[in-house]
Amino acid sequence: MGVRGRVRRWPGRCERDRDRGQTAIEFVGVTPLIILLLIALWQCALIGYTFSLAGNAADVAARAGAGADRWETTQGEACRKAAKEDLPDAWAKDADIHCNDPEERGMYPVKVTLHVPVLVPGVLDFPFEVDGEAASVKES
Repeated sequence: MGVRGRVRRWPGRCERDRDRGQTAIEFVGVTPLIILLLIALWQCALIGYTFSLAGNAADVAARAGAGADRWETTQGEACRKAAKEDLPDAWAKDADIHCNDPEERGMYPVKVTLHVPVLVPGVLDFPFEVDGEAASVKES
């Protein structure tokens, strides 16, 4: 007779002994998928953070350009300097900043284009750009 809860199929061994280590093997098999999922989620977070940085940089640049003293520095220089001031290096090096559309009257518009950095360079290279636009009233 066997012990209650154990099914004997072979003399001296129970069914539970045959399954030892199966959980470890399943975990090792799923680990690469978990890592790939975490990398994809982190890349999505980088995209979202880039949207936030682009909007903030455009807003700060528009306010700096509109309020720049024309005697100390040009509006364009103040705009570009303010846009890159708070950007991290990964975003600032490839930032495209367009200040002051001459057709706009009374407003100082700015467009900042940032390139999304890639978490794993060379593996997931995709040309993804984020635009941030803002305008501020020109001060006299």
